Amino acid sequence: MSSEDVNLTLQERTVTGKAVKKLRREGILPGVIHDHGKPSIHVMGNYLEIYKAYQKAGKHQPIKLKVGAKNYVALIKTAEFEPYKHQLNHVVFGAVKADEKVEALIPIHLTEEIPAEKASLVVINQLDSVTVEALPADLPNEIILDASTLIEIGDKLTVADLIAPPGVVILTEPGQAVATVYEPGALAAANDAAGGTAEPEAEEGEEAAEGEAEEGAAGASPTETSEEE
Repeated sequence: MSSEDVNLTLQERTVTGKAVKKLRREGILPGVIHDHGKPSIHVMGNYLEIYKAYQKAGKHQPIKLKVGAKNYVALIKTAEFEPYKHQLNHVVFGAVKADEKVEALIPIHLTEEIPAEKASLVVINQLDSVTVEALPADLPNEIILDASTLIEIGDKLTVADLIAPPGVVILTEPGQAVATVYEPGALAAANDAAGGTAEPEAEEGEEAAEGEAEEGAAGASPTETSEEE
């Protein structure tokens, strides 16, 4: 977990639907706070301040929000990006309680020294993060995985090899592969046989959807997508 708090001041927002485009042009980012089944709170704030908070906290570190006279502790549940410029378009915050466990997506960090790479083999990272459950204060910034056992072709690390910090339970399927060692020639041949690598999928946040999802925002749950404005 981080020793430094992430603080963010937001304002309540009355502008919704397609009208939020004007806010974005003015450097203001729209968002929503979901608070334990209560009506959603539409908020907005300075784009750069929210983006910096997102870079620092990701989806795993609690953020202290101040909205008018109210204070919240929240995790970022969804961060939508404009698919072409890769600019943050909309953020959904999920309010959390200090004494209640939450689920969060925690990045996996492989140790730098990987013997297989020194032997000119290819290590494919197949999983960048895992879902965990913990109290907000116990959520780690990352889980470090010892990659020194990746030596020969076929060597593999799975979720079962991760060591969770105290108070943290890993929910991702233990057998899911995190990283595997391949022989470069065989990997290239497999790619050629498959017709090359697939095109990456488009990111969420298409402008066409931003006006439609606004209608049920008040009753949305924290797990729903953040297309609602």
